[in-house]
Amino acid sequence: MNVAARIEKKLQAGFAPEALEVIDESEQHRGHGGWREGGETHFRVRMRAASFSGMSRVQRSRAVHAALSEELAGPVHALALELSAP
Repeated sequence: MNVAARIEKKLQAGFAPEALEVIDESEQHRGHGGWREGGETHFRVRMRAASFSGMSRVQRSRAVHAALSEELAGPVHALALELSAP
């Protein structure tokens, strides 16, 4: 399973989002720090989930980072987050 699919699977399981988009932006960072041949190093996640209701922006980010801790410790160099509640 590729990194994007693992990210999507973990976010679906952890947050049951109404909308989820995982975008591999690695190619836009070719030659920058953390970039590797083959990509899957830089991602953008757009997610809308009811579980974010009542959470601050920081709390939402921390929750996603906790869910993806394995990926962030390994193959993922950068993760841009656009998180919202319905």
